[in-house]
Amino acid sequence: MQFTITSPDKFRAIPWKNGKGQTIELAINEGANLENFDWRLSMADVVEDGVFSDFSGYLRNLVLIKGKAITLIHDQKTTDTLDRYLDFATFDGGCKTQGVLPEGPITDFNIITKHDKYDVTVTTYQHDATVELSDGAYIWAYSLAHDAKIVSEQHQEISLPANHLLQISNHNTENKTSILGSELIIVTLRLK
Repeated sequence: MQFTITSPDKFRAIPWKNGKGQTIELAINEGANLENFDWRLSMADVVEDGVFSDFSGYLRNLVLIKGKAITLIHDQKTTDTLDRYLDFATFDGGCKTQGVLPEGPITDFNIITKHDKYDVTVTTYQHDATVELSDGAYIWAYSLAHDAKIVSEQHQEISLPANHLLQISNHNTENKTSILGSELIIVTLRLK
């Protein structure tokens, strides 16, 4: 098991595939780029209605972290409406997804993973929580507003500053690791 904390000054600004904005890339698997990756975590400001970039072969999870609401219309058939802080939607990256902003710009947190390689679980916590981590090839924690704490038998106690990204590689439940905090996003990837 390995812990890594990435500070905001290490995040990278990357243009969207469709050229209509930019993403703040928090993490991507080693040696990868926007055309070929296994997993990627990012944040983006969405300031106008429009079609999302095509990520065929990937599963997308999108979390509302700032702003009032976004409606996602997938292939003009199904709809996800995110209208509360830390609401999230899970959808096929190959869908023609249109984002509609009924109450102005928003910021979202994105998790994009290869369909055939990983199972992904996303959980969000608005209020104080103690989250016991499960088994995972990769686990990430991101605290939006407050410092969080990571407590484990191996590492004692580690502080996770707000707006920093924690990555834990090869976690198993024998390590009994917990994260304590609020306004948290926790992502777990398991190999298929």
